[in-house]
Amino acid sequence: MIAYLEHFVHGNDTESKPNDDVAGLDAAFHLGARSAAGKDFGGMKSAAPLAVIRPAAASDVARAVRAAARTANLTVAARGNGHSINGQAMAENGLVLDMRAMAEAEERLALLPGSDGSLHVDVSGGALWEEVLKRCVSQHRVAPRSWTDYLGLTVGGTLSNAGVSGQAFRYGPQTSNVTELEVVTGKGEILAPDMVRWIRVVYSEFEDFTRDAEWLVTLQEPGCFDYVEGFVFVNSDDPCNGWPTVPMGPNQRFDPARLPSRAVPVLYCLELALHYRNQDHPSSVNMGVDRLLGRLGFVEGLKFSLDVTYMEFLLRVKRVEEDAKANGIWDAPHPWLNLFVSKSNIAEFDRQVFKEILKHGVGGPILTKQSEPRPSGCGAPFLGIRIRWDSRHSVVVPDSNIFYIIALLRFIPPPPKGPPTEVLVEQNHEIIQLCLNRGFDFKLYLPHYQSRENWMRHYGDKWTRFVDTKTTFDPFAILAPGQKIFSRIPQPFSIT
Repeated sequence: MIAYLEHFVHGNDTESKPNDDVAGLDAAFHLGARSAAGKDFGGMKSAAPLAVIRPAAASDVARAVRAAARTANLTVAARGNGHSINGQAMAENGLVLDMRAMAEAEERLALLPGSDGSLHVDVSGGALWEEVLKRCVSQHRVAPRSWTDYLGLTVGGTLSNAGVSGQAFRYGPQTSNVTELEVVTGKGEILAPDMVRWIRVVYSEFEDFTRDAEWLVTLQEPGCFDYVEGFVFVNSDDPCNGWPTVPMGPNQRFDPARLPSRAVPVLYCLELALHYRNQDHPSSVNMGVDRLLGRLGFVEGLKFSLDVTYMEFLLRVKRVEEDAKANGIWDAPHPWLNLFVSKSNIAEFDRQVFKEILKHGVGGPILTKQSEPRPSGCGAPFLGIRIRWDSRHSVVVPDSNIFYIIALLRFIPPPPKGPPTEVLVEQNHEIIQLCLNRGFDFKLYLPHYQSRENWMRHYGDKWTRFVDTKTTFDPFAILAPGQKIFSRIPQPFSIT
């Protein structure tokens, strides 16, 4: 996508009170409330900024950075919809840019034809994916190649972290589908379908689950599923982590009698989707689905299928958000953990992590992607294919060509209903330490390290290039202080 930055007229917020470092900003910028920018979705960190700037255009962003550069210590952080964790989009005693302000001016979305016949969408980096997809699909019958499951995120926010989903196995992350950027934003293409055949199939053996997942993501168009994702769930009737999390329709029921007699602590589910148009004959859709499912080794009788509109499929996680808000757990702390694990280590990861450390679930989805969040479960693998990830991005992936994306997405009610946050954070550390001790080829996704040494180990041979890029484009380490990678250099530069 190409960024489009609209003009917007804002009102001043009386809560914003500049001190010596930000004196005059209230006259030069439209300022917003500081309270929201001092916390994030993770709910475990807080850091109050000196000011929140609501930019109306790219020039406002540039002026804010220059204003920070004229001081000795100010930093600047871009905040989208506040869905970060561990304070990574905060700027303690610095400036926070409210990127949503750019998308609130006019709901403009421009479609641009490419020279190769493709279609590109031009939007603001502060636009929510939900807004973009609703308008693209409903008004223009097109959709991006790759997006995240949860759509309450900004375009710029997901692009800053690669942006992975069940489409990543085919098209790579969102960053691999960008034509042009004006600081922040994105690109999408492909005709939008009318309907989706949404399928879940259950496995009792991890080997069968991974074999089928890896086969599915290597298929070429046409004749393959349009979406491949997976999750791990507990082998019990636990309503949050077990069998009830698998069926999709109100009349569907999980029959545990279908499972093999040998007791296993966790089970596995592949989540699949096939897109089709209203004019497609039902028999052709059924034949295409049956041909693909006929090659899979899931447990007989544990297949669940639902036909939904394309927009219903896109917004399926939105319903999860609404339920979580109604239940009071959306705003609870979220000690999430996301990591990439090489195909060569995933079986051992299953034995040590899924079947031992997480055998009782995590109070939320465990997603597994090959190359986001389900309503419940204990984790899920997505498959990643390394050659489809642009080597120029700063996201670090394992050395293996095929790797799994593991996402532990916890929704924890406060004690006594849920465990203390510190216990779950420690569990995350236990999993990371196990991966280190066993020498796994793995990397954290959305990493959060406390020392420069750990960041250097994380980037490995990409560290020097990463530092060179930072030095070139942010020589005084003004931007993204919440990442805790670089310290602000207390020296302003001359603005000409």
